[in-house]
Amino acid sequence: MTKRPALGIVLLSVALATGACSASVGTPQVDKSEVASQISTQLAEKIGEPPDDVTCPENLDAEVGATITCLLTEEGTEYDVTATVTSVDGESANFDIKVADVPNN
Repeated sequence: MTKRPALGIVLLSVALATGACSASVGTPQVDKSEVASQISTQLAEKIGEPPDDVTCPENLDAEVGATITCLLTEEGTEYDVTATVTSVDGESANFDIKVADVPNN
């Protein structure tokens, strides 16, 4: 049986292209599946392997201060993971990721 590293509190910075964003009128958005994918990729780089699953309920507005809370599942335990946009530069939205330090009930 492989023991995975604990997630604990993880804070990462991620840059996403808004090219995968919705083209609706108004604020550009990064597709929820792209946000989930980048969260998983960045956590894999930080802890050595990706979590079992990450899902986000909606797209992330590509504007500074916008947040989304996604659900991370690791070995049957669920954690909230929050992505907060820190800057937008052209077609790139940069955001920080914070994994909750305690699992959801």
